Amino acid sequence: MREIFNTAQVALRAALVTLLLTGVVYPLGMTGLANLLFPGKSRGSLLTDDTGRIVGSALIAQRFTGAAYFQPRPSAAGEAGYDAMASSGSNLGPTSKKLRERVQQELARLRRDNPESTAAIPAELVTASASGLDPHLSPAAALWQVQRVARARGVGPERVAGVVRDQIEGRELGFLGEPRINVLLLNIALDRQFGRPSPGG
Repeated sequence: MREIFNTAQVALRAALVTLLLTGVVYPLGMTGLANLLFPGKSRGSLLTDDTGRIVGSALIAQRFTGAAYFQPRPSAAGEAGYDAMASSGSNLGPTSKKLRERVQQELARLRRDNPESTAAIPAELVTASASGLDPHLSPAAALWQVQRVARARGVGPERVAGVVRDQIEGRELGFLGEPRINVLLLNIALDRQFGRPSPGG
């Protein structure tokens, strides 16, 4: 009986030490190290406007409906889309009638809202990403929207295109992935360059 009691004591001490090390010391140590080495990223890559107000995260797309702002990919995350608590794709396959109808609606909306853009609409502007929260667009998809944004802001398209080109992020390590633009960072840069549009813009 005493041997069983001693074994139980050893097991309990080992469990408590393991719990302390892996459940308290390690997480706190890693959190502290991350805050020290990568302070912005460890806090969610939060972005602020010129007033210092947090406007979102560089990692999560958000809805922009005003004509004066660049719009991200459509989202199937949550009922209204762009819901970080419901990150997911639509799971609709290429033969899905519902997907075809949704794409047709997006195509019609984009043509209606961007009458000056006569080039083919980039596919990513009518299809959701796997997470529904992809914050990036290709440079081509952003440049396709330039005419609408320039008209809404009352500035020349070449000036808006210049802001777009300034926001292009290159490939990781020079060879991984594709050049891309973070839509939220692009819209913040627009407001800094041209001022915030009037309500409804």
